[in-house]
Amino acid sequence: MPYHFNVDQYLIDGCMRCKYGATPQCKVHRWHAELETLRAIVLQSGLQEEIKWGMPCYTHNGKNIVSISAFKEYASLNFFKGALLQDSAQILQRHGENSQAFRTLKVTQVNQILPLTDILLAYITEAIAIELAGKKIAFKKSPEPIPDELRLAFEKDPGFERAFKALTPGRQRGFILHYTQAKQTATRINRIEKSKTAVLLGKGMNE
Repeated sequence: MPYHFNVDQYLIDGCMRCKYGATPQCKVHRWHAELETLRAIVLQSGLQEEIKWGMPCYTHNGKNIVSISAFKEYASLNFFKGALLQDSAQILQRHGENSQAFRTLKVTQVNQILPLTDILLAYITEAIAIELAGKKIAFKKSPEPIPDELRLAFEKDPGFERAFKALTPGRQRGFILHYTQAKQTATRINRIEKSKTAVLLGKGMNE
């Protein structure tokens, strides 16, 4: 069961995914005002608010539309199918170098967010329409072959398989390379087991 039951608790304690949770060093505390501002804008859209993967996530009919999150250098508003948005204001960035679907607005000050309120609400409306239309991202599959040890782990744990395949291709590739660099089967299995927590949280090798 996730630690947080609601976003109010998240804003008090942070995501609790590292040792700085519920301490002044937590990244959520660093960007508290920015996260509150982003949250207030998203809630105007009528999306359902919940906690997923340790961060505030906003859904429509059970489908993920946007999330807000705190990183070391910025707070962000993330569009799950952002690659399909027109982004006429050119304010979104790739979530990471290998991100195919996510697009992110990165902010460091509240006064960066407020002038974008109407634009962001329009983007969220567009994102909902994209989801309702059933539009899909044409993902490029990871070119790395899946090792036997990973296939076996998938068979034993379907939840882990779903989480792994939900990762961006770049994250998948990073884990597969990490597994296959080990020559011994036992070592590969051990690396897979140790990586499960990160995979289930939607994180990459070095996040």
